Amino acid sequence: MSPVAAAPVDDVLDALFLPLEAGALRLSADARVLFLRARDGFRLREMARPGWRGEQSFKPFAAALERSRFRVDARVDGEHFDLVLVLPPRQRDEARAVFARAVQLAAPGGVVLACVPNAEGAKSAQADLAALAKQGGQLSKHKCRVFWTAPLDGSHNAALQAEWLALDAPQRNAAGYWSRPGLFAWDRIDVASALLAAHLPHDLAGHVADLGVGYGYLASEVIARCPGVTALDGFEAEQRALEPAQRNLAEAQERAGRRVAVALHWHDVTTGLPGRYDAIVSNPPFHQGRADQPELGRAFIAAAAKALTPHGQLWLVANRHLPYEATLTALFSEVRAVADEGGFKVITARGVRA
Repeated sequence: MSPVAAAPVDDVLDALFLPLEAGALRLSADARVLFLRARDGFRLREMARPGWRGEQSFKPFAAALERSRFRVDARVDGEHFDLVLVLPPRQRDEARAVFARAVQLAAPGGVVLACVPNAEGAKSAQADLAALAKQGGQLSKHKCRVFWTAPLDGSHNAALQAEWLALDAPQRNAAGYWSRPGLFAWDRIDVASALLAAHLPHDLAGHVADLGVGYGYLASEVIARCPGVTALDGFEAEQRALEPAQRNLAEAQERAGRRVAVALHWHDVTTGLPGRYDAIVSNPPFHQGRADQPELGRAFIAAAAKALTPHGQLWLVANRHLPYEATLTALFSEVRAVADEGGFKVITARGVRA
């Protein structure tokens, strides 16, 4: 068995467990615990008992939990737990849906416990949970607010719960695409992706991959603009994006009047790709929080270079300031800037270096 890597320090995760450590909440030895939006860290490893469960739809975080031998699923349904821990996402509709699910998954007499940084809407998040169920208490640590419900007895606001559960269902955004709150550019067409789509050559053909497919806008444009594409694989780290992407790509084929062999994968592109492709398109991510992480985009470029056929080509878009050119020229013999508009650049590369 491989050794477990060191866990990161995480102030929010540390603060989440304060009510248990301080004795404000107590757990029996056999209590069933579910952690929504779970993530790995020192405090979780110290606190978790055998049988604790996690739900995490973001593949890199789920993989880190698995490496720590913590049982985690992309989604948990149909079970009930004595304690439901929550690290709510930043997007408010998405967070409200998570709170509604937490109450739904709590057993009679169970408690929902959440933690949010003060600078990321802790007061509003606490008010949202209190609107669903009677508040049990609150504490503070590391500039975070930790709050929980009173033991749930069936008197929670069921109408509001149903309304908030529906927020996470796939829905049409303003541009007519299926999406859901919290996905990248969920309520619109991303400007950078639209710029890349507008410059895609119509002669892309064969087997194409979209790295970071999201809800499927760019992949839909590939189907619409490139009639020679016969198969398309979409890779996405956020599992919640795959259902709307599947709907959008099915509709793109209907509009194009042809069938494309579409396969969507819940996958962390930075770990490499399982197939070989004639072309790859991507609007790679460059952060997993607020700070820029250009190493993510560089990892996407490296994965693309390894997965392209000898005559394959990469088409990507990025913020103008991101330093990808050195990586591209190190991995490809031909790199060409195609567009530079509105703070974004479109680049194509081919001729993978041996």
